[in-house]
Amino acid sequence: MADKLQDTGFLLKSLMENMTDNIYFKDRQSRFIMVNQAFCRWTGFSTDEVLGKTDFDLFAEVHARQAYDDEQRIIATGEPIIGLEEKETWADGRITWVSSTKMPLKNEAGEIVGTFGVSRDITDRKEAELRAGYFADQVRRIKEEMEEDVRMAAELQKTFFPRSYPFFPEGGNPAQSRVEFLHHYHASGVVSGDFCTVRRVSENEVGIFLCDVMGHGVRAALVTALVCALVEEAGALERDPSGFLGHMNQLLMPVLREEDMFLYATACYMVYDTATGLLRYANAGHPVPLLFHAGPRTAQWLMCDADARGPALAVVEGAEYRTCETRLGPGDSVMMYTDGLYEVAGAGDGEFGEERLLEAASRHAAMPLAELFPALINEARHFSRKGEFDDDICLVGFTCRTLAGEGERGHVA
Repeated sequence: MADKLQDTGFLLKSLMENMTDNIYFKDRQSRFIMVNQAFCRWTGFSTDEVLGKTDFDLFAEVHARQAYDDEQRIIATGEPIIGLEEKETWADGRITWVSSTKMPLKNEAGEIVGTFGVSRDITDRKEAELRAGYFADQVRRIKEEMEEDVRMAAELQKTFFPRSYPFFPEGGNPAQSRVEFLHHYHASGVVSGDFCTVRRVSENEVGIFLCDVMGHGVRAALVTALVCALVEEAGALERDPSGFLGHMNQLLMPVLREEDMFLYATACYMVYDTATGLLRYANAGHPVPLLFHAGPRTAQWLMCDADARGPALAVVEGAEYRTCETRLGPGDSVMMYTDGLYEVAGAGDGEFGEERLLEAASRHAAMPLAELFPALINEARHFSRKGEFDDDICLVGFTCRTLAGEGERGHVA
């Protein structure tokens, strides 16, 4: 037995017969001169059938040519090929993959007389890699398409917001309108769940609507698109703010209260008579607007009675809302906003909050809306520990410039 262990022929035969990888020796013309049984099983030919043949006899031209060129380069340069992944295309069209190491075959004088190599079947792994690469490409393509769709949705969503404002009286000089409007919109992501509109509802009246859809991103943006369409329908049917919100609630309830989904929207709707200064408004779980009185300029909550706020839209079937009234005079302003403006976390555990918002509004009360909006936004941003808003924000407001006829001023809430 010791002699056998010194016999290189015995050792080579043991290796060739028991190795599961394909082992092969070729001459300078890349003809097979010796193969192991694993190679025969791999190709489906017997040893006698393989010897003297080349890869051109076993494989399709595309693989055979590449293998031949590689082996001739080894013979010419003496440089081996280590761990080359080869795609084997068979004569019948099958495709397999092997990892091959090929070396120059030298005689006793050190002359290169051919090549020899070992090829390991990696078809399963390679196919898994290719599938993974395919799916990765598919995911990347879908992601890019979705990102492009979201960017387009963001551009479309901007069209929901006012591009111009109505002026009163209609047909007059816009610069001398009885009322001046302003809005500001900032999305925390690409798309948003905030929405506002300013629309003429009669010869002297204007409707101002602001809503905030629960959540963020595409889902919230889709609901705002729905709300945008429903506002026109509800506004055409309901002139009273409470009736308007009730109709919106009725329209949204079957859409947003499916069994596997719970969405809602807070909203505030106002109807302002530019001729008399009468402001009527109703609230559906939305932050209370701010009222700025002229001479001396002060800030206060528009609604003093918290019970005047009804439930958010799509929460309570058949919800009823209450219409409140106040009368504005020249120089008075009203500002509506979404909760993203004050739900800003500071350096500690607290948030900016509504009381800080009122305090800031009181300090800046003398400012026109064009200066007031950025002042309040900057105060909230500076309070934030991140210096940015976590939620979408939308502000919309108006200032009474003049009235068609002065009336008694009062406030009911």
